[in-house]
Amino acid sequence: MTTAADLTGYYDPKKCNVRDFVASIDQVTPPESVPLAMAIEKNIPVYDSANLMSALEGEGGRTVMAEWARVLRAGAGIVVLKGVYRDTRVLDEATEKYYRIIEREKQNSGGGADHFAASGANDRIWNSLQKLCEAAPDVFLKYFANPAISALCEAWLGPNYQMTAQVNLVHPGGAAQQAHRDYHLGFQTEDVSAAYPAHVHEVSPILTLQGAVAHCDMPLESGPTKLLPFSQTYKPGYAAWRREDFREVFEERCVQLPLSKGDALFFNPALFHAAGANRSADIHRFVNLLQVSSAFGRAMETVDRDRMCRLVFPHAVRAFAEGALTQAELSAAIAATAEGYSFPTNLDRDPPSNGLAPETQAAFFTRAIAEGLSQEQFCAGLEQMEAVKQAS
Repeated sequence: MTTAADLTGYYDPKKCNVRDFVASIDQVTPPESVPLAMAIEKNIPVYDSANLMSALEGEGGRTVMAEWARVLRAGAGIVVLKGVYRDTRVLDEATEKYYRIIEREKQNSGGGADHFAASGANDRIWNSLQKLCEAAPDVFLKYFANPAISALCEAWLGPNYQMTAQVNLVHPGGAAQQAHRDYHLGFQTEDVSAAYPAHVHEVSPILTLQGAVAHCDMPLESGPTKLLPFSQTYKPGYAAWRREDFREVFEERCVQLPLSKGDALFFNPALFHAAGANRSADIHRFVNLLQVSSAFGRAMETVDRDRMCRLVFPHAVRAFAEGALTQAELSAAIAATAEGYSFPTNLDRDPPSNGLAPETQAAFFTRAIAEGLSQEQFCAGLEQMEAVKQAS
């Protein structure tokens, strides 16, 4: 069937068809498609981590990883690893360190913004990976010395992946998130997402993997993540997830699985999902969210774009004012000069704008010309942008 995107090369949110979306999620997980799973719960394959370790450490490792990759790409889009931390004492040690970090950051800043949820509904630690390493490198070492998690990351991203993490602590009464897709395109506005050609929408989820490590028992009333199996197979999903009719389908059809302390859940970032509401009386739902990136998400050369912007700006101001450059020509020159992407950044100091992503260097360059900023003001803005992006 020829789609509008086949003809135009782009996904239009207005042309996304909810009936096609429903057809994509009307699939089931046949047991023969996941022979290594210990169970299938609500179409989600569940694996016994302990039973898989001998295979992962031997010649059967790629067989396991290939099955996980098939599930993430064309199957339910979700993999659950039961008991991935058999000795949960390391989780207790990490949790204690994370609570100290949360209290310290609250005292310093009053708490940070979150993606897709109201501020104050939870406690968030951005860059919990580095912060745990700095607070307790011995705990960090034990925490991430986990071959099953490593194998799952490699199954989706290949070797040399880049690990990042963010703690999400949702207290009793914490509200649910809205349904969404995740990084990369899921963190862009509707207009920016629609500007990327359709084939990039298919590439985006292959570049990252979403994971969650349960630091406590998470029964359904505590609000474990709401998941919509097979929703990652709907290709225009990055264009469609903000639409109310798609969100209504999500709420009608999503599922939740209880997790035990030491379990982990991984999913394709294109999967429609949302953190659930914590309706418990006394469970503080503590999850370390793993966001793992492909090694290939990098340019070939190092470029000092800050210096380039400073050099080009006065010439761009003069040329545009004199009519020597059209708006399209100016935009093309800025794209070659400035950083056009918000990430990576320090989300403690450079929080999401409108719940999505910080202003880019290229957007600031364009805004500086439109607002008539002086060279001095422009350079001061660049210095501020660079300062907040630094890791520490």
